[in-house]
Amino acid sequence: MLLILSATPASAQPYDGPVQPAPPFFSSPAIPEFDGFYRPPAEVVAAKQPGEIIAAREVRVANFSLLPVNVDAWQVSFRSNNSYDQPIPAVATVLKPRGEVAAGTRNLLSYHMAEDSTGQYCASSYAVQQWSIPGQITGQAVAPISFLEVQVALQQGWAVVIPDHQGPNAAFAHGPLAGRIALDGIRAAENFTPLGLDGAATRVGMTGYSGGSVPTMHAAELAPTYAPELNIVGAASGGTDADLGALVDLANNNAASGVVFGGIIGLAHEEPEFNAFLRRTGTPLAQTLLDAKDHMCVTYQALTLPFMNIKGLLNTPGDPLDAPEAKKVLDRTRMGKTTPTMPVYRYQANMDWLVPVGPVNTLYGTYCQDPAARITYTRDHLSEHLSLEPIAVPSVMMWMRDRFAGVPVPSGCTLNDVGSMTLDQRSWAEWVSIVGETLAGLFGAPIGN
Repeated sequence: MLLILSATPASAQPYDGPVQPAPPFFSSPAIPEFDGFYRPPAEVVAAKQPGEIIAAREVRVANFSLLPVNVDAWQVSFRSNNSYDQPIPAVATVLKPRGEVAAGTRNLLSYHMAEDSTGQYCASSYAVQQWSIPGQITGQAVAPISFLEVQVALQQGWAVVIPDHQGPNAAFAHGPLAGRIALDGIRAAENFTPLGLDGAATRVGMTGYSGGSVPTMHAAELAPTYAPELNIVGAASGGTDADLGALVDLANNNAASGVVFGGIIGLAHEEPEFNAFLRRTGTPLAQTLLDAKDHMCVTYQALTLPFMNIKGLLNTPGDPLDAPEAKKVLDRTRMGKTTPTMPVYRYQANMDWLVPVGPVNTLYGTYCQDPAARITYTRDHLSEHLSLEPIAVPSVMMWMRDRFAGVPVPSGCTLNDVGSMTLDQRSWAEWVSIVGETLAGLFGAPIGN
């Protein structure tokens, strides 16, 4: 009983502190590694409840670091927990569309970008700011593209929270950490008064693709015990990293080996024993890569030694994934420990060359052993990893719109095998609306008005 009580934190309090105004228009934002907003004193963090806001500031957001986005935007610093439930600071970007809604009726989408990086300067909160160092230079190629998808959510009139789910140590791929930060980011957003949300009664959706699936699905599994007060009405996940060991197996000697090895480094940022194992067993090349790739954004992770033999970098008897230190981390980060209590929409490319479809199928079967599960799984047979994400945007938005509208999802599981998600005629009108409003937004039109 004591363990259960200690695992359920007290509710975070509404934030009534100051909100720092946005800096002068042409000011460049500070890099997170050198910005005290990201690292408040440890005693300040520990004194807060998970999700309780420490500080807040207004920011300007932009497409590709240049083109301003016409919405209200802030950053919030808040207390979260690491994967061992010790207090850590975290940061999220919260955005409010221009249109007004009746008090207490605005929905909230927790959007999880695939940071896929090992430096905090690669985090979404920095990448989406105007005058930040562009992704073409930092190597954070994913966040600027994902930010266009965020604007599609804002077009629906939803508030959006984008947590830096890798945490203060950029623990790329660590699901138990990312899930906690995502849930605490939702708490922080609900308690940030300028968003005008209805506290814990706010209807919340979660979504993320590939690296963004990690916080989405771990948060979905953790929510009933870690944040039971949240009203999460649905979770949508694509390219789901269900089993990181399977990713390593597929990436070994493959084009994706560079970015997957970056994920191994990210896991070591959160797991001291695993980090010591890598240092102890790594070849000279491995030691060089552990240092060289330790603070790289996703583009440079991917371009640094693709097609390398990841497993050959470690001197172990047999498969290094069978070593106790590796098995412990892979078990901790594997999805499927509990069945989400909210409806889940899953979509996956059958020919995915980065995230293998097998573990996603297995996870679907695991969840569906629970008679209360509500899982919809679409398997696309013509797409691959990179193409499926944009193709699926209209379907995800329509599904999430139904969840916010309270359209019921009966218990049970549904598997849909399709040639391509683009063939769904219901999504065609959605595409027209998305493209039109996104183009208008790029030219300064208010979003969600």
